[in-house]
Amino acid sequence: MAPSPIRTAVFPVAGLGTRFLPATKAMPKEMLTVVDRPLIQYVYDEAKAAGVEKFIFVTGRGKAVIEDHFDIAFELEETLRERDKLDRLEEARSAQPPAGSVSFTRQQAPLGLGHAVWCARELVGNEPFALLLPDVLVHSDPGCLAQMMEVYGSHGGNVIAVEEVPADQTHNYGVVEIEDGDGDVYKVTGMVEKPAKGTAPSNLIITGRYILQPEIFQLLEKTEKGAGGEIQITDAMLTLMQEQTFHGLRFKGHTYDCGSKVGFLAANVAYALDRDDLAAPFHAELKRLLGL
Repeated sequence: MAPSPIRTAVFPVAGLGTRFLPATKAMPKEMLTVVDRPLIQYVYDEAKAAGVEKFIFVTGRGKAVIEDHFDIAFELEETLRERDKLDRLEEARSAQPPAGSVSFTRQQAPLGLGHAVWCARELVGNEPFALLLPDVLVHSDPGCLAQMMEVYGSHGGNVIAVEEVPADQTHNYGVVEIEDGDGDVYKVTGMVEKPAKGTAPSNLIITGRYILQPEIFQLLEKTEKGAGGEIQITDAMLTLMQEQTFHGLRFKGHTYDCGSKVGFLAANVAYALDRDDLAAPFHAELKRLLGL
């Protein structure tokens, strides 16, 4: 029997973005631009390209600009039309989702990723869903979530995107414990958050992409606060793992942690060099800056 289709994606966008102050004092970190598009646009596009039809944003105070970004900008569109700037008009419209496909809900208190996901429970309903962290960009073709959809279609259950890091860096991440896999797909048997050096069960870390079954909501409701006084989704997944299968996909692509300044700057370089209209002049400018 084929697994239930993934129609819904959840984007937790309530974080404060303190690592990018003062830029994020009045602007959500999800609206920081990589080249000429905000971070949230890249992640939304990844979900849409994977076949997602329903997009749920878990927001907080000061995040209304995200709603505006995905809405019609009537005055802007009229001005572009009047000035016959039709190419720019098309670019502006590219961010607009189909009518009725986007929902917003509030996370009133900063209680962690698990709590943010739980806040979306009524909008998701009793069906599996994708969870995408907006400050993680995965530069790949096809997109990371599309690759995960293939694994979900053949294996069902829950799917986590994982990637390799050097063994001496595993203490900085959440790490999965695995059984022998089939190619790039592994059965996940455990997870450890930031294990002590030399104790990690593998060198595969959890990336910000998940496909989860709806039973996770019941577990999140009962999950006690964990590390940092927050409700950790990892704790709920470990409990769910006792009843359902989890698979890890070592996806093809490169991850940029845009929650860090270095990752954000590296993403700008990588995505600019991937653009036909920017690659050559930008490469020349980089060579000049580096004295090459």
